[in-house]
Amino acid sequence: MQCDRRQMLQRITGGIGPLALATMLSHQNRSLGAPVGESQGMESAKRFAPTADRMIFLFQFGSPSQVDTFDYKPELQRRDGENVPKHYLEDSKLKNILSFGNEWMASPFGAKQYGQSGVWVSDILPHMAQHVDDMCIIRSMVSDSNNHAPASLLVNTGIVQEGKPSLGSWLTYGLGNINENLPPYVVLYDVGPYGGPANYHHGFLPAASAATLFRTRGEPIRDLRPPAHRARSQRKVLDLVQKLNHQHQSQHTLHPELDARIASYELAYRMQSEALEIGDLADESAATLEAYGMDRPETSGYGRMCLMARRLVERGVRVVQLYQGVIDPKEGWDAHQDLKGNHEFNALRTDRPIGALLSDLKQRGLLETTLVVWCGEFGRTPMVDNGGGRTRKDAGRNHNNLAFSIWMAGGGVKGGQVLGATDDFGLFATEMPSTVHDLHATLLRAFGLDADELYFEHAGRQERLIGVQGGGSVIKGVFA
Repeated sequence: MQCDRRQMLQRITGGIGPLALATMLSHQNRSLGAPVGESQGMESAKRFAPTADRMIFLFQFGSPSQVDTFDYKPELQRRDGENVPKHYLEDSKLKNILSFGNEWMASPFGAKQYGQSGVWVSDILPHMAQHVDDMCIIRSMVSDSNNHAPASLLVNTGIVQEGKPSLGSWLTYGLGNINENLPPYVVLYDVGPYGGPANYHHGFLPAASAATLFRTRGEPIRDLRPPAHRARSQRKVLDLVQKLNHQHQSQHTLHPELDARIASYELAYRMQSEALEIGDLADESAATLEAYGMDRPETSGYGRMCLMARRLVERGVRVVQLYQGVIDPKEGWDAHQDLKGNHEFNALRTDRPIGALLSDLKQRGLLETTLVVWCGEFGRTPMVDNGGGRTRKDAGRNHNNLAFSIWMAGGGVKGGQVLGATDDFGLFATEMPSTVHDLHATLLRAFGLDADELYFEHAGRQERLIGVQGGGSVIKGVFA
């Protein structure tokens, strides 16, 4: 019987087999939260009235420079080229930051105040700047690592090592799905983040909490459309396969991944009615396509991802994560040299689409319940990066985990404000320093979840997004 079952799975209708074998997400809360090893750490976590029910996370890997984006420093502009005071260079907190020079380096970009709130934003981000009155900008973020992969993993999974569940998987585990015809957690990228798939993996959480990767070109998922000659018999074949699956499951009750496997077949079948529409932009107006930058080669790639993100949350996908990166240069915002060229390139590619995304969400009434997050893995130094004998002409900035800026908008966030601060040069977080665990506790709070109470029993420990011992606190002032 087992051999026959395997043969049946191999011959299942064209589109569903490969998708199911990828253990796609289930829409069923039973599958999301009922496997062996589950604790009470899901239901007990729902302690607050949620202000958001979906999220778009715009991860800017490579780490944008805070003093060249959302933390303008007039003093740094005035002291350009001056030697960094000795007490800065000897500060013990800098011991893990390598190859920074002894000269202050002003931003090559101007900055202006925008909106009724008068928030300063770099001239390279004019489209995002139009939305500062909807943004809560946090200028005092700090990280535990100044290396790309560990810091990326920390932002995305709460720990610098591989193997732990991602933020999206925790939200999926805790809250389930909104639309039964689409997966609750979708990832989009052209080039993935430092650290690879571990950034969006489900770790030890049930397989039904895993991310689904949608392609950014062509049909979002390969082989989802069944061959014409099998379309009519597809439902009958699937019913038979599911019957065999349940028989197999009854003999292997200690394998919770079978729940997700079985549910994934059904989800794959239902997705044929909606998932294929996500990448088909024919129903979008010319004005919308132009707003997202689809008419220009430099913005069309990221613009398409942002537009797909809006279409996904509009249809009930709970978490959509975009990793910003291109094939060349692969390093994203990692401007060790030619800071001006690097940040102009990345800003040009992303600023207009993100501005359009915020406008679109707001116009459609989705921003109120959709939390949008813009975040890199850390910041950059305000001094010249003197690694490799670079000259001032092509100078860049090195990694800085002691201060970086992020912003949130929508989903109950109080806009038009800046929280936290750095010193006069943007090197250290001096007011309200906030850790990545604090950020995670804040994001979970937007969904009505208590970060300390959302846990999963694994290897005899209560695992949490904010660590076994907890330690993250909701950042004060974020919510209205």
